[in-house]
Amino acid sequence: MSYQITIQPSGRIIDAAAGERVLDAALRQGVELPYSCRNGECATCIAQLCSGEVDYEEYYPALDALEEGEAILCQARVRSDLVIEAEMDAAVEPHRCARTLPCKVIRRQRLDHDVMGLWLKLPEAQPLQFRAGQYLDVLTEGGRRSFSIASAPHQPGVLELHIRRIDGGEFTDYVFDQLQDKAIWRIEAPLGTFYLHEDSQRPILMMGGGTGFAPLKGMVEHAIHVGLQRPIHLFWGVRARRDLYLAELPEHWAREHPNVRYTPVLSEPDADDHWQGERGFVHEALLRRYPELRDYDIYMSGPPAMIEAAGEAFLPRGARTERMFADAYEFNRLISAA
Repeated sequence: MSYQITIQPSGRIIDAAAGERVLDAALRQGVELPYSCRNGECATCIAQLCSGEVDYEEYYPALDALEEGEAILCQARVRSDLVIEAEMDAAVEPHRCARTLPCKVIRRQRLDHDVMGLWLKLPEAQPLQFRAGQYLDVLTEGGRRSFSIASAPHQPGVLELHIRRIDGGEFTDYVFDQLQDKAIWRIEAPLGTFYLHEDSQRPILMMGGGTGFAPLKGMVEHAIHVGLQRPIHLFWGVRARRDLYLAELPEHWAREHPNVRYTPVLSEPDADDHWQGERGFVHEALLRRYPELRDYDIYMSGPPAMIEAAGEAFLPRGARTERMFADAYEFNRLISAA
């Protein structure tokens, strides 16, 4: 049995099998709705359910954020014809739709004490078109493992990932201790609605926490490649100096490109760091430099607590919700330990 899903205000109609997740049905047909984690955790995909019935297989954290008449599209299973109210990304092109691809691990490099850089080679006959900032899923027998793409779209055929080791994480232990070059993975990509919006003329503020630097790296490198001249100021927050695993790269951007600035922020610097730079929470460091945010596009990537704290702090300072773009990763989003 199949049902129809009508997406308002566009009027687009898609089909869905009984029990299929709404977001899965949309992506299968090249319709990009707002989403991020696909695990029912981040609440990015919440939309108005105008009519029809859905259900959920289990409890998901984002259910706590639902108001009356709303649904979590990444986990809501279709049980009737539906009418939902959600914004579609009109810029999505068919060749950018998510698909499953094989890839080969061609390089591994320890970037610091707990971050591994991986480079994945795609089949030459199956090029991947993606936007700077999107993510991919590694498909394994144990489920999906999601990672932001740290490379830029103009770097053809190879995808770069930054993987942080998680205590007790079976998959990250495998990546650090057992993974060999030339291993073959299956991935699904591109995924996510967090990407650089090139049509705006506003200056850009970027804020990353930990490996939330990865998608921002892809955005900055893409902006440089296409000659984007809008001011970009990147704030990167970590605990101590050793956690700035590619510190020389944003320093290079700032030296070579007058429109790019970089500010690292340490929350708990070690005594031997001899740190003279910004300290504390990264969003507070950003506000110290930019107390009025009305005229900026803001990109945020990192732990949900960081994104939530930043959103609450930025809105009273003039930030506009439609100009704040976030990729808040959870443990189950960034890396599953199954």
